[in-house]
Order: sequence, then C-alpha cells, then structure tokens
Amino acid sequence: MSQNLKIASWNINSVRARLDIVTRFLTEEAPDILCLQETKVMNDAFPGGIFRQMGYNHQVLHGQPMHHGVAIVSKIPIREDDRLDWQANGEARHVGVRLDNGVRLENVYVPAGGEVPDHTVNPKFGQKLAFVERMIEWSSKLDKPTILTGDFNIAPLECDVWSHKQLIDVVSHTEVECELLARLQASHNWVDIGRHFHPAPTRLYTWWSYRARDWAASDRGRRLDHMWISPELLDNAVSHRVAEPCRNWARPSDHAPLVTEFRF
Repeated sequence: MSQNLKIASWNINSVRARLDIVTRFLTEEAPDILCLQETKVMNDAFPGGIFRQMGYNHQVLHGQPMHHGVAIVSKIPIREDDRLDWQANGEARHVGVRLDNGVRLENVYVPAGGEVPDHTVNPKFGQKLAFVERMIEWSSKLDKPTILTGDFNIAPLECDVWSHKQLIDVVSHTEVECELLARLQASHNWVDIGRHFHPAPTRLYTWWSYRARDWAASDRGRRLDHMWISPELLDNAVSHRVAEPCRNWARPSDHAPLVTEFRF
C-alpha cells in the first residue's frame, strides 16, 4: 500500500512574528511535515499549541533565543531526533528525525557567512565553510536513505542567482562556496530535487532581499533553500516547487517555502 507524503521546508525568519502566514500556509498546502529554519525562539516559547490545533502533534524543536533555531512539526510520527553541532559552538542549526518508513529527515540552517568572502577578515565566512566541511564528513558516512533540506545559504549554479556576473564575489555565490557545496553533494551522491524537477537554467529562486522596493518586479532572487535526497529515494519523488506567492503575503519572510511530494 503506497503512502503519499508532502514535506515542506521554510526559513520563516521568526516563527512567532510570522505565525499568521505559517498557519495560512499549513491551511492552504496541508503538508504532512514542515521543517522550519530561523525560528528565533527557545523551545519553551515555541507556539506548539497552535500547531497541535492544526494536527501537527509531533514536534521536535531545537531552539535558541533571538537567533537561529530549527524545528520539525509533523502530522505523522517522527522519532530518534538528534541535533548535530556542525557549527561547533552550540548554535541551534540542525535537527534530524526518523520516519516510520525508515527514512531520515535532516533539517539544517547553514550560517549566512557575513558580508565579506574572506575568512581572514570575516570569521563568520570561515565558520560557514567549516560548517559545510563538517556536513561533508557526516554525509560521506550515511548508510540510510535520507532527505536533507533547509536553508543552505548557498546558490550553487550560475542560473541560481539573478546575475552570476554581479554576484560572483558576493557571499552565497562565491566560487569557494559553490565548490564546497558540490563536494557536499558528491559525498553522498545527493539528488538535488529542485534541479531534478526544474532543470537548469530554469528560473528557480527561493529568496529575495527585503531591500528591494518591489521584490517581484526587480526579481533579484537567489536559490538558497534546497531539498536533497539519497539517490535510492529518487523513484519516490513525485514533485517539487517553490511556493513563491508566500513571499508576497503580509509581513513575509524573505524566503519562500519549498514543497516536495513523495510516494512511498
């Protein structure tokens, strides 16, 4: 008997500040599982009751006040949660669970890396590179079918940004970051679901800066959010899209959600 499973991922940029659009998204899209990044809240202040009222009774939280924070809320059982410290400083940037079908689901928020792409003058950039290096070490040892999703804060392909030429030296699209993400992908032969269903050079942005007066008109987007799967799960993937209209809702996140459907 097959089971359809819809998994969404969204950097919400403060779950309490944007609870109205989160609940609207859950009402309209009804994913089985929602992975959130940048929740910006401690576990005891997470609005779990609202999610339970909507049927998301299974919740795994890794919170932090004011910054970072990740969470997974689900209508179906999720087990064996872990929180890996790829930042090596205790920041809440990862939470992972196991589904009853044996598949692992890993939710990650990679550091943005600051403004200057030089770790000698910008320690945050060095921390970002080290974070992904630790992910590569973890990824190379995986022995279970896994879904890896979240805000990777790297737009790897030339077509993943509005202007490759203008952003080649901008953090999130520098050569060193793109090469590092390619190494991460190769370490487990991850399938980039976004580009599987929307092959390059199809426009596929997930983030637009708040600085734009009209984000949709200027459309200076980047594909910073990703959904990757172990190669053995490719036959289970049904569809993938960016829920771009959410970027236009009241008090939006600067990211739009990813929505991927699977059939197991």
